[in-house]
Amino acid sequence: MSKGFVNQENTHSRPDGAYGEVIRKIAKDGVCPFCREHLTEYHKHPLDERKFWWITDNMWPYKPSLQHKLVIHKEHVSHVNELSNDAWVELLEIQKELSAKLNIVGGTLVMRFGETHFTGASVSHLHTNLVQSDPEDPSYDPKKGLVTRIG
Repeated sequence: MSKGFVNQENTHSRPDGAYGEVIRKIAKDGVCPFCREHLTEYHKHPLDERKFWWITDNMWPYKPSLQHKLVIHKEHVSHVNELSNDAWVELLEIQKELSAKLNIVGGTLVMRFGETHFTGASVSHLHTNLVQSDPEDPSYDPKKGLVTRIG
């Protein structure tokens, strides 16, 4: 069972170590970076707000990605079993809208929920990642694609 709102063990590596520093600060402060009172502190580019969800650019996008949006449940929930039917419907609508608006012709949708030890998430607040890789990025390896930790 993870302790607190973030799991530092799941922090993906970045050459500059900046993401790890932010996660350590969040853990020290004992706050959830996806909850209303802290969201704009940790996500500087909010895009949209709906009844159940916030949509934002991921401040720490997977590499190499062309697009990486987070869709974060507005209330602090950690498991899919806590979502209402209306929240599910709205989430589907958002994903379809984003895919069309951003012209994502191929992408990946990852929902992180529940115990972070099993999900690979660094934040224990239910959210989805909509990611489109960038095959034109010089670091892109066509045999590996875009790789992220799951579980």
